Amino acid sequence: MKKSKYIIRKTKIIAKKTYRRIGNIHALSRMMLIFATMLMAIAIGVMLFYKPSEPVVIVPPESHTVIEIKSGDTLSKVLRERGFSIQDVDSIAKVLKKDAKFTTLHAGKDKIDFIRPSEDLPISKIVIMNGPWNRVEIDCGEAGTWQCQKIEIERDTRVAYREGEILDGDSFYLAGQRAGIPASVLADVYDLLAFEMDFERDVRAGQHFFVLYEENFAADKKVDNGRVIAVSFQALRGNVQMYRFVKGDGNVGYYDENGNGAIKSLKRTPINNAKITSSFSGRRKHPVLGFTRAHKGVDFRAATGTPIPAAGAGRVVARGFNRGHGNYVKIRHNGTYETLYAHMSRFAKGVNVGTTVKQGQTIGYVGSTGLSTGPHLHYEIIKNGQHVNPMTVKLPAINNLDSKNKPLFMEHRARIDAIISSMKDDPDQVVRL
Repeated sequence: MKKSKYIIRKTKIIAKKTYRRIGNIHALSRMMLIFATMLMAIAIGVMLFYKPSEPVVIVPPESHTVIEIKSGDTLSKVLRERGFSIQDVDSIAKVLKKDAKFTTLHAGKDKIDFIRPSEDLPISKIVIMNGPWNRVEIDCGEAGTWQCQKIEIERDTRVAYREGEILDGDSFYLAGQRAGIPASVLADVYDLLAFEMDFERDVRAGQHFFVLYEENFAADKKVDNGRVIAVSFQALRGNVQMYRFVKGDGNVGYYDENGNGAIKSLKRTPINNAKITSSFSGRRKHPVLGFTRAHKGVDFRAATGTPIPAAGAGRVVARGFNRGHGNYVKIRHNGTYETLYAHMSRFAKGVNVGTTVKQGQTIGYVGSTGLSTGPHLHYEIIKNGQHVNPMTVKLPAINNLDSKNKPLFMEHRARIDAIISSMKDDPDQVVRL
C-alpha cells in the first residue's frame, strides 16, 4: 500500500515536470517564430529600399593658364605660342570676327584664359576677358570646329555715399581722398563742379560736401565704380547741388535742386585742380614788361605738357602765335561767347582753324611761350566782344528741363534725397537704385 502511494506521488511529480517542460518548449517556439518573422520583414525592407552606392569617380580639376595681353601681342602670336596650328588660328580669328565682332586685343586691358580638362590634355576652351563686364568664350566642338559665344556679365549696381569736410590747408582733392572717394569718381566730381566753382577761391576750411555714386559688383565682389548720382558742396557763393537725371527721351543730364540745368555751356576752370596764379584785373603790373595794364583772363599754374581741354563745345576760329600769347587757340562757342587759351607748348593734333571741338576735348598743352615767366595756362572768356572775368561771369545753363520732365525730376530728386538721408546715418547699408 505504501509502495503504491509512493509510485502515484512520483508519477504526479514527473507529470508536472513534463508539463512545465512542454510549456517552456511552446513559449520558446513562439519566440522563435516572432524573431523569424521580424528577420523576414527586415530582409524584405532591405530588398525593397536598398540602393547600392555608385562607385566614386575622381574628376581631375580643370587647368587654367591666364595671360595678360602686352604691347606687341596679337591673337595669332599668342595662340601660336601655345601650340595652335595655323589652321586653328585662322578658324578662331574668323569665328571671333563673325560671331563676336571681335578683332583686336588691347594691351594692358585684355586677358586670355586657356582651359584644359586636365593638365595632360590639350586646350579645349579659350576665354577672352575684354574688360570687366564682357568676355568671349571659344570652344572646340566634337567635330573639331571652333565656335564662340559673347557673354555680358550681369552687374549688381549699388549706391555708395561719402561725405567730407575741408580742413586748414586742404584742397578739395585732398579732402575728397580723405573722405574715401575713389580717384575716378573724384575726377568726375571735379568736371561737374568746375562749371560752378573756382577751386582756388571757393574752397575754404569748414566747408562740407558729399557725393552719391555707383559701385558695380559681380558675384558679390566690387569690380569698378560707376556714375555720380548726386553731389553737394558748400561753396562761398552758395550751396552747389547737382542730381543726375535721365529724361523721357533717354538723354542724361545734371540738374540743380530746382530742376535747372547744372551743366553750363562753359567751364570756369578748364584744368582741374590747377592753382590760380594771376586773376582777372583791369590793372596789373605785367611780370615781364614791368608796367601796369589790364589782365584780361585768369592764369592757372600747371606743368609743361599738361593737356588743355576746351571749356565748351565750339569751333576753332584762330590758332597761331603772337608775341604776348605765344601759341594760342581761340574757340567760338555761339553768337555770344568765345574763349582763348594762351602760352601753349604745342597744339593738339588735328586742332586747326575750322575744327569743331567737343567740351573737354584736348586742344593743346601747357607751356611758357610768349610773354611768360613760367609754364601756365592763360584763359580768357569773351562775351559779346568784351572780356569778362571767368570766375564771376554768370554762365548760361544748357539742357534745361521742360514742363513734362520737370515733375518727373522732382519725384526722382525726392527719392535720391531719401537715400542720402538714410545713408548719412548708415553709409555701409546696401542700397540699389
